[in-house]
Amino acid sequence: LTVLSSEIRFFAKPQNVSSNNMTTMKHTILILTLAVFGLTSSAQKQTTEIRDDFKKYYDKFNVEGSFVLYDQKQDKYIFYNKEQFKQTFSPASTFKICNSLIGLETGVIKDEEFVIPWDSVVRQNLNWNSNHDLKTAFKNSTVWYYQELARRVGGQQMKYWLDKANYGNADTSGGIDKFWLTGGLRISPEQQIDFLKRLHDNQLPFSQRSVDIVKNIMIAKDTLDYVVSAKTGWGGQDNKDVGWYVGYIETKDNVYYFANCIQSEDFNNKDFASSRIDNVYLILDDLKVTKK
Repeated sequence: LTVLSSEIRFFAKPQNVSSNNMTTMKHTILILTLAVFGLTSSAQKQTTEIRDDFKKYYDKFNVEGSFVLYDQKQDKYIFYNKEQFKQTFSPASTFKICNSLIGLETGVIKDEEFVIPWDSVVRQNLNWNSNHDLKTAFKNSTVWYYQELARRVGGQQMKYWLDKANYGNADTSGGIDKFWLTGGLRISPEQQIDFLKRLHDNQLPFSQRSVDIVKNIMIAKDTLDYVVSAKTGWGGQDNKDVGWYVGYIETKDNVYYFANCIQSEDFNNKDFASSRIDNVYLILDDLKVTKK
């Protein structure tokens, strides 16, 4: 604004400038001034709210962690334990969102009904011990399906698409079928929200067909008032269990993006798996996002 006021003084009418030209210059300066005010107003619009009281929902399940919700209509962030907003963790199975997009985009899997036969290895999760297609593998978080998908994509293509999509730190070290589980891939709650925004707004470098398929298989809850699209994750890091629940809620007039990241040093915590989701809905109800 100081610069603009100097510009206005500089453009005081010289003797050889016509009235019409002077009027045009004044209009130009006025438009620039209004633009600066508009940009300043937009920059100051975004707000944040800290909710330390959400700790009770983490204590309820004997876990630590953080939560962030972005309210698109209000351009507002709501945080619990904001200190973890930029801290990076293994994405674990939340990477299945991106892995699905890459599998579809590369043609490794044709559509949501593409079946990969079960390898006959009996695993602890009984839901995994059968053939799966993309939609059931996503729903049941079937690790072996996505490991085989990644092997078929290959290291070179996987790295290319991670870089292009700007997913987390895009680190594929640790093995093509393990990098998002026990390898080098890391992502922060901030990056999770950013990725979800770009997915929802069709701003990722994938075809509309691939994006539409993934959006469809992500739907976790569909009601008359809202639709939740989300993915869980569970991995280990720094001698702790790390759990995720990330996604977005679409209402009739708004979109809310959320990332819940929990941690526990108690590997026998029977509430750990369920708390990834349960404490999210407690918070969403508290915020009147899902409670009507």
